[in-house]
Amino acid sequence: MIKVPGKQFAFAMLFALASVGAALAQDQAGTEGVPEKTQTQVSTQASFDKALQPEANWYFSWGYSRQQYAPSDIRVSQPGLGNDFTLHQVAASDFPTTVEETFKSITEFELTGPQENIRIGKFLNPEKTFAIEFSLDHSKYNADLNQTVRVSGTRNGQPYNGSLKLTENDFYYALHNGLNHIMINAVWLQHLHGPENKPGDLQLISRAGAGILLPHADNVIFGNANQVGPKNENVCCTSSKDWWQINGWTAGVEVGLRYRVYKSLYLELTSKVAYGVLRGVPVFQGTADQTIWMSEQVLSTGFLF
Repeated sequence: MIKVPGKQFAFAMLFALASVGAALAQDQAGTEGVPEKTQTQVSTQASFDKALQPEANWYFSWGYSRQQYAPSDIRVSQPGLGNDFTLHQVAASDFPTTVEETFKSITEFELTGPQENIRIGKFLNPEKTFAIEFSLDHSKYNADLNQTVRVSGTRNGQPYNGSLKLTENDFYYALHNGLNHIMINAVWLQHLHGPENKPGDLQLISRAGAGILLPHADNVIFGNANQVGPKNENVCCTSSKDWWQINGWTAGVEVGLRYRVYKSLYLELTSKVAYGVLRGVPVFQGTADQTIWMSEQVLSTGFLF
């Protein structure tokens, strides 16, 4: 079971997806005496024109997040070394920056330093209650050191069934830069309180989406460190020497609150659950496979444009 640290986050987990009713606005002005078919055409055209208006049809947000992970199995395959073993129920944590480091990253536009979250979306209906969105969750994953886990499989060409204490030399496994969830989401918004589409508007926001996992692997297994080359030379995304590599897929749901602060400025607080399947994560002379359950809390500032 995923445990959320109460001292760090006291956010309520809202997991009820709201159904949003969308009815096209009917503009009857100037249609008296006009045939019913013509009225329908005028109404449809008015709604279509309204949807194409450039004002606040798009939004962008940047946020900070914390993650928690359920214990999971990590399978390591190193054929040249005679290794094919699984570490069972490995506990892991995120790797947050300090408050000072976070603000420094923001002021210096180093937005990949903290565990940041980016959302870019476009509304697809005139009421602005449904949108399609691109999202990036720059989460970080770190197998907790000094824990002892059960290991089974083959090691050095021999059957092995025992235990292993995770240390920086024997088994250090991190996705610090990071465990990137890149997704396309469907987004629903429902008005809860205050003036609609104006300062003071409080909305329920729900997301559901899927995409790819683009991690950077940093690990040491029995004294052998993984090497993928300099970050600024082999950046992404297909070579075994690239800094970031496509190593799987992810899907998740997210729900929370969006509050319009002033004109086009809003704040958003959400909770997310995601499932990820990692395949072929590079390790020394081999790969690692893993499935991950992640819970996440995100606080964002956004703009409508």
